[in-house]
Amino acid sequence: MTDPDLHKNDPENPAQASDPVVSKPYIMPDDPETGSAEALAKEAADARDKMLRTLAEMENLRKRTAREVADARMYGITGFARDVLDIADNLQRALDAVPAETRANADAGLKSLIEGVELTERSLLNTLEKNGVKKFDPTGEKFDPNFQQAMYEVPDSSVPSGTVVQVVQAGFMIGERILRPALVGVSKGGAKAAPAPSNDQSNSAA
Repeated sequence: MTDPDLHKNDPENPAQASDPVVSKPYIMPDDPETGSAEALAKEAADARDKMLRTLAEMENLRKRTAREVADARMYGITGFARDVLDIADNLQRALDAVPAETRANADAGLKSLIEGVELTERSLLNTLEKNGVKKFDPTGEKFDPNFQQAMYEVPDSSVPSGTVVQVVQAGFMIGERILRPALVGVSKGGAKAAPAPSNDQSNSAA
């Protein structure tokens, strides 16, 4: 008499053993089945989004690099230009030291010397301007502490108070930045500059 359980557990008869049942993984409704058209479309959209983000980042990097290169080219000579301004100041002082009467009655040798100094000063200023450094003279303008440094006040009632009436030392710009502020004398005692009319005043006047 044979035991039926022996055949079920007999390793020599694998066909007798029952195969394990593997259940199919559950797929969420919003998660498309792998290999389907919806899944491929989603992967393509994700890839396109990543590509656009990468392109935008590269463009921003390109613009930032170009801006930094331009700034380095423009402002890289700031220290050198500031040192050269001492030479321009000395040339101007040499010209200012010659009185107008002496210049008018000067002999040929002195006139040639004065003309040579003037030519050197103009050449230096032209070279600075070619490299983005420009001289400015704020005489007659309203005092602006961003571009000028007040050295003293000048009593003058003929111009509005706070007007630049004297320039002790000219100022210089490099690109859009101040390289050296102008040293100035500012008027005192005149009428204050009229403030710009507000919108309410202009509307009521209308």
